[in-house]
Amino acid sequence: MPAENPIRVYIVDDHEVVRRGVASLLATDPELELVGQSGSATVALREILELRPDIAVLDANLADGTGVDICREMRSVDPNIRALILTTYDDPDAISAAILAGASGYVLKRIEGNSLLNGIKLVAGGHSLIDPAVANRVVEQMEMQRKSLDVICELTPQQRKIFFLIAEGMTNRQIAEKLYLAEKTVKNHVTGLLSRLGLQHRTQAALLAVRLRGADGGSPSSVGSALGSPVGSGSVPGRRVG
Repeated sequence: MPAENPIRVYIVDDHEVVRRGVASLLATDPELELVGQSGSATVALREILELRPDIAVLDANLADGTGVDICREMRSVDPNIRALILTTYDDPDAISAAILAGASGYVLKRIEGNSLLNGIKLVAGGHSLIDPAVANRVVEQMEMQRKSLDVICELTPQQRKIFFLIAEGMTNRQIAEKLYLAEKTVKNHVTGLLSRLGLQHRTQAALLAVRLRGADGGSPSSVGSALGSPVGSGSVPGRRVG
């Protein structure tokens, strides 16, 4: 017998077999009610905002988007809709993105049926299915990014340019040619940048720039411009200085 006020669930997965499997699973529990399903991120977002389910079970990767994108968009309109990300991969970066998008749960598709049903109920009830240790790592990562951004803001315009050119994969020689500097000067700047940012390798600096870009929602150029470093704009040709 159906519950008097069942938890309304919407399923998003671009694999029909998975959608049918989760739907069949929901049908076995009278406390849960399937109100809709889709394999498209675009269709799903529209229908979720029309139906306003209690919880959306979202596949992490879809052909036309991601579950994290859907989560972010739907919760920006209605934060009362809970999100549970269902994925094949245990990816720390993906978990971080899900948490930042407002997801309350992140579970692997190998989860047992009863555990998934219980998880849906917990998330719908306002609980979290994200390991506290993982959540703490995300917070620590954000704090590190904030501190790194503070350091970057304190750099000279020239140093900021070099930092973001590193992020574009340029070598010291290429940066030197672009900025009309001696290669040794660029090398000294890079060494100083890595030291100030607490990094050991230029690859780490490139990854940091990518993370800052992701937090900013733009590209290295947009982040650089926001910091007063017009990356990508040509320097005025002149004498190379040492």
